[in-house]
Amino acid sequence: MSFLLIVLSGIVGYLLGSINSSIIVGKLYRIDIRQYGSGNAGMTNTLRTLGKKAAFFVLIGDILKGILSYLIGLILAGSTGAMMAGTCAILGHNWPIYFGFRGGKGALTSIAVLFMMNAEIALILLIVFVITVALTRYVSLGSILGAALFPVLAIAYKQNIGFVIFALVIGLIVILRHHSNIVRILNGTESKLDFRKLGR
Repeated sequence: MSFLLIVLSGIVGYLLGSINSSIIVGKLYRIDIRQYGSGNAGMTNTLRTLGKKAAFFVLIGDILKGILSYLIGLILAGSTGAMMAGTCAILGHNWPIYFGFRGGKGALTSIAVLFMMNAEIALILLIVFVITVALTRYVSLGSILGAALFPVLAIAYKQNIGFVIFALVIGLIVILRHHSNIVRILNGTESKLDFRKLGR
């Protein structure tokens, strides 16, 4: 397997990941989403700031770029290329080259890539996320718990060392990107998702 093709997979993944859906959708509404709400360039802040329709397009965009990156990497350099492209797509989402390296927190793109790699583990993490948000109304807490559980499941399901390292790295990135949310949760100041206001 060509090392250059693996590197190319990473470059393609990063460039695709850098297409930050929430920033692009925000521009269609003539705003920079990073200057509103939590300041995060992600789906949850888009939902709170612009409503369900805008958040839906962000959801689709963030998932698609994870899937496309994985598939392109798979075509170029097999499973190693797919993992490299998927990882770099997540990095691109968090630190997009097109938008001053100020992006989102990577949870949606991460779960999209993971579904391509291991749908069973991804489904468990998604269920944990949904239950956590339903019970606490903290979207951030759902993402944090899912990220923390990811490497545990990778080990429990006896995945290869490459997958375990991927799980550790991505889980750590997602948790670190939520550091301010963790502080607010501990202080009791984290914003909760108001399901009554999601009808707009």
